[in-house]
Amino acid sequence: MTQELKMAVTRLHKLDGTGATKAFCDLSILDSLVINGLRVVEGKDGLFVSMPREEGRDGKWYNTVIPLKREVKDAIERVVLEAYGG
Repeated sequence: MTQELKMAVTRLHKLDGTGATKAFCDLSILDSLVINGLRVVEGKDGLFVSMPREEGRDGKWYNTVIPLKREVKDAIERVVLEAYGG
């Protein structure tokens, strides 16, 4: 299934510094849809990909893109981390 999605990182901006966020990127899916604002984050168990999010009126943060299948989330993470070099 993930082979059918044909995903590619279209922009990757690495950040300098010691913060947890290491990079921002945009991801193209099927040459038809772009997800802007994915983040590469350094967590306690290593690097992971965080979905784009926005702050609600209540001050909490909410993901704006939610993969419904685990294999899609894993494929996104694999493509983004490969582009990042991690």
